[in-house]
Amino acid sequence: MAQPLPAGRPEHRSVKHRLRPWFGSGPRRHGEPLIGRSVSYLELFYDLVFVVLVSQAAHTLALHPGVRGTIEFAVVFGLIWIAWINGTLYHELHGREDGRSRAYVFAQMVVLAVLAVFTGYSGTDDGTPFALTYSLLLVLLTWQWYEVRRRDLPEHKAASTPYLAGLLVTVAAMLASAWLPDVARLAVWGLVVAGWVGLGLFLFVGRSRPLTFFVATESLVERMALFIIIVLGETVVGVVNGIAETDRAPITVITGLLGLFIGFGIFWNYFDMVGTREPREERGRIAVWFFGHLPQAGAIAAAGAAMIGLVAEAHEDRTSTAVAWTLAGSVALSLLLIAAQSSAVHQRESIDAVLRTRVYLAAAVGVLLLGILAPAPWLLALLMVLVLSLTWLAAFVPPEPADSSAEDARSSD
Repeated sequence: MAQPLPAGRPEHRSVKHRLRPWFGSGPRRHGEPLIGRSVSYLELFYDLVFVVLVSQAAHTLALHPGVRGTIEFAVVFGLIWIAWINGTLYHELHGREDGRSRAYVFAQMVVLAVLAVFTGYSGTDDGTPFALTYSLLLVLLTWQWYEVRRRDLPEHKAASTPYLAGLLVTVAAMLASAWLPDVARLAVWGLVVAGWVGLGLFLFVGRSRPLTFFVATESLVERMALFIIIVLGETVVGVVNGIAETDRAPITVITGLLGLFIGFGIFWNYFDMVGTREPREERGRIAVWFFGHLPQAGAIAAAGAAMIGLVAEAHEDRTSTAVAWTLAGSVALSLLLIAAQSSAVHQRESIDAVLRTRVYLAAAVGVLLLGILAPAPWLLALLMVLVLSLTWLAAFVPPEPADSSAEDARSSD
């Protein structure tokens, strides 16, 4: 008769004991970054939910371009980005590759999926359910960050106090805004976005002590760049939807493809000048790189939304003012932010920083002039592609010094 195995052997561990380390390890404490880790499939899956959120917000802007629509989009997009960065930073600083972290990410994704249902009309009819759902998401995030505080060493607990306070104030503000009139509710949301940026800048550059726990790891740099990929996808969506909803005549297809090349031009400039480059060590530069991604992502998504109107007006002799300004303003803002962010990251030594900034400033002014002139949609798109191409050539591929050929000859000798 076979003898039973000792109780301590792995074969006799119960399901409960096997699951305990998978679900009960708890978050990583402050000061325990995982240097050198890669972005996980779980994080990529999480980011896909925000594709839907951004698409819903951009579609509303496409239907209502102009000042009012742009303001509403900017505020709602700001809330979306704040939700994304809170979830992203939590997993970056405190998450693990275990069942507990996975369950929390999936819980956020469920709430985000519901939030996406109300995002398209969050500025009007669906403002109340959007605010309530957003509050629920923040409550979940607050609990996750509170768990970190509970596990932190006593000397590190104070680090999370401003963050938790900011989350609780935001929950209260969003709940209070749920039953306000549309304009007042949008104003409160705008104050929430401004408050988060202000609090973040204070934590980065407004304190005398150094950034103790924030580390711009390779994985965080990659996540920021991946979110730009998400919003760049809106340029493709805008072109496809614009062509699909019109007569699909040759001029319509040509205008759409030229609009697609605007997205390509933004990609080349952003990823060759900012992209996955790590920020410099100074706190001010880190702040520019980090918080510059909020308006950068919003500007690119807004440009994608303007593609629908651009394609829809393909047969017109002039682009409408609302569409021209939405597209031109978005591209110009993106170029200005590339200039600022490129100065905050490590660059090739051969690129002169002053020249690079002047190039992007001139390009932004040129794009705005195109918005004022508002030529035919195909011509507007073509000229913007030309500006983006020349900008990349001037900033990323600077001309060789005049004596480079002589130096090459001497080196060959």
